[in-house]
Amino acid sequence: MKDVLEEIVAWKRREVEQQKYDLPAKELYAIVERMMLSGIEGHSMRQSLEADAHGIIAEFKRRSPSKGWIHEEALPQDVVPAYASNGAAALSILTDEKFFGGSLAFIERVRPLVAKPIMRKEFIIDEYQLFQARRAGADAVLLIAADLSLSQCRALIGVAHQLSLEVLLELHDEAEQDYAELDADMIGVNNRHLGTFVTDVGHSFDMASRLPGEKLWVSESGISNPDTIRRLRRAGYRGFLMGEYFMRAANPGLALREFVMEL
Repeated sequence: MKDVLEEIVAWKRREVEQQKYDLPAKELYAIVERMMLSGIEGHSMRQSLEADAHGIIAEFKRRSPSKGWIHEEALPQDVVPAYASNGAAALSILTDEKFFGGSLAFIERVRPLVAKPIMRKEFIIDEYQLFQARRAGADAVLLIAADLSLSQCRALIGVAHQLSLEVLLELHDEAEQDYAELDADMIGVNNRHLGTFVTDVGHSFDMASRLPGEKLWVSESGISNPDTIRRLRRAGYRGFLMGEYFMRAANPGLALREFVMEL
């Protein structure tokens, strides 16, 4: 089976180089520096998950490489505020356009509309993308261990923290356990293999004994049942990234509210 992750990362390298041509890094970094000097306060995703009774990170996700369009006509300015008002502890917005139908502009569009933490969900392989996230108004970013060497990941976490961005560091299995010792704010276990897109929530349970206790744990993908969240919370998880389950509904915000009521 073709490794989809390799294809995405190869495309992402070309995409970032084009973005640097359109807006040189020096110019982007200067814009972000001015923003930070203005003293704009962010929102802590980790603190929000720690304080919330359910810990749901509701994701705006219009399509996926494996399943095609999920909710093509969905608008972030409709769905994301509905998530925020219907029980989400934090918000995730996919910004990859080619494979997931996303856009960095989606974060810019909803930032003034919500007071919840927003995470840029992206295949980040270059610090330039961290500056993009900060400029757009994100509070946190996803880093994927499978995309990065240990040293690359460590360096990107350092830059993210300099930009006041929290980091959710995503692992898939025990082969990436060394990454869990890095200075990420949260550790995620992706139940979906990014090469084959096969999903198994059992990964989160299998990994629980291998995760550092001082980090906040997030289970990602494949969650569709309130009882699964109850069991994951008993195993030590405090964040639950859910997108496709809500986005398949005609009204994702209402679907979230009903799910939270079941919890």
